[in-house]
Amino acid sequence: MLNKEQIKEIIPQREPFLMIDEVEEYIPGESAVAYKNVSADEYYFKGHFPGNPIMPGVLIVESLAQTGAVAILSMEENKGRNALFGGIDKLRFKKQVVPGDRLKLEVRIIKKKGPIGIGEALATVNGKVAVKGELTFAIV
Repeated sequence: MLNKEQIKEIIPQREPFLMIDEVEEYIPGESAVAYKNVSADEYYFKGHFPGNPIMPGVLIVESLAQTGAVAILSMEENKGRNALFGGIDKLRFKKQVVPGDRLKLEVRIIKKKGPIGIGEALATVNGKVAVKGELTFAIV
């Protein structure tokens, strides 16, 4: 289990844009499982949407990307580097994520060629799919 401080040793994101709270497990270069505890105090709920707070889908995707970054940037040869979005494919939003939800984030690296790779991404709340798709990344 990695806490926020240990996550920051692997990926460069910082508050308020560090979108994962803990990493349950990871295999460098292969996969990672992380969690985001969605609090009513999140900055984005002030405007998305007043009286009906819903976590923006793009931030769920960013949470998944950061989870994948833990897997890929924890490889010895990628330490100190960054993983940037190269593309998003087959992405589907299935469930709203709201304050009080514990978002489980799972990314499995399914393809790597040089600095480019693809991760199969799945976000769930209480076992129900919120988001799933593929994320392409570039190591820089």
